[in-house]
Amino acid sequence: MTSYLWRKYADYVHTKWERTILWDMIEPYRRPKSFTPLVTIYVCAFYTGIIGAAITEQLYKEKYWEDHPGQVVPLMKPMFYGGPWRVMGGDVPRFVEEPSKAATS
Repeated sequence: MTSYLWRKYADYVHTKWERTILWDMIEPYRRPKSFTPLVTIYVCAFYTGIIGAAITEQLYKEKYWEDHPGQVVPLMKPMFYGGPWRVMGGDVPRFVEEPSKAATS
């Protein structure tokens, strides 16, 4: 039984080695891999993110309207951005507004 297993293993290793040499000879003549599956996955991931963001914003608005009926919904703070947030309380600060509007108020 042991000699049978060793013979099978030797055949496996030998044929594996032959296959490696064969594929190494054929490799330069193979077609290059297509980018289509990768691009398709990236496009699907992008649009999944867009749809997820739209659903999240809609749920935020509905929750705000339930808690504050009849009021204008303030801008939603970004979830994955921890940097400075220039919109304070849903209102655009004066230094970001257009000059004509800032002068009149």
